[in-house]
Amino acid sequence: MRFYHRKLGEGGFGSVYEGTLSNGTKIAVKHLDGLGHMMESFLTEAKIVGGIHHVNLVKLIGFCAENSQRLLIYEHMVNGSLDRWIYQKNQENGLTWHARRRIITDIAKGLAYLHDECSQKIIHLDIKPQNILLDQGFNAKISDFWLSKLIEKDKSKVVTRMRGTPGYLAPEWLRSVITEKVDVYAFGIVLLEVLCGRKNLDLSQADEDVHLLSVFEIKVEQQQLMDIVDKNNEDMQIHKEAVTEMMSIAAWCLQGDFTKRPSMSLVVKALEGFVSVETNLDYDFTSLPEVAADNQQREDTISLMLPSIISGPR
Repeated sequence: MRFYHRKLGEGGFGSVYEGTLSNGTKIAVKHLDGLGHMMESFLTEAKIVGGIHHVNLVKLIGFCAENSQRLLIYEHMVNGSLDRWIYQKNQENGLTWHARRRIITDIAKGLAYLHDECSQKIIHLDIKPQNILLDQGFNAKISDFWLSKLIEKDKSKVVTRMRGTPGYLAPEWLRSVITEKVDVYAFGIVLLEVLCGRKNLDLSQADEDVHLLSVFEIKVEQQQLMDIVDKNNEDMQIHKEAVTEMMSIAAWCLQGDFTKRPSMSLVVKALEGFVSVETNLDYDFTSLPEVAADNQQREDTISLMLPSIISGPR
């Protein structure tokens, strides 16, 4: 195996570099920095990704755990992460409506597989555009499983410390009891970002438009959803009816009461037109759920980061 110095990306876990196998196959090599908790993250990701195979999940080719070296070797995704394509303003390099719809459906299918089709339920816990990678044909694959949790099939929830990226955290994190519906909530945020061509928190906007969820809530009330669809992409404007229909799926996924959110399998069916979206939806996306008195301090802390608690990379 031959390594290049070209860095593909960097995050809280370490760095990712481009490499080449002896047969000429391009690979992505994730180098985890540090020891201790990184060993746990390394083992989690190697165990989870090494044991699952799906067209919408990035394939783990191998790993290395010698001495202090912690390397995870993945298939190389030539078009990089989704955030590079949906946040830029150049229409010539923008994604078409059909490409965005396929990407959204790919993400949903990958999550549905993790939640319903594996021997154990896998909750990703860090769904965001930076963790969605695109291959040469702009097919989307979910990556970065180092925060993921496994749940036995006969269990519906797990108690765990708060983890994930601010801006994509579901309200029920206040109780530290999670289900796969936290992934559904994060998927709803990503879906909106893909359709609107902007971040959940965009400081380049006017003060009242900084938080995408707040703007979404207002535009729903005003029946002016096309106001927030990617204005830098003519193709998105042409397909406005289909785009606004998909926004209703995002609203379904963003329900503050997680029991009212659909499963990811149901989301896939909705995206494919086999089921209708729930109509009795709560569009107050930025309110906190009721919490017990002993959780008040946690609520006060997190409320400072709403709506949808602030977006952005770790």
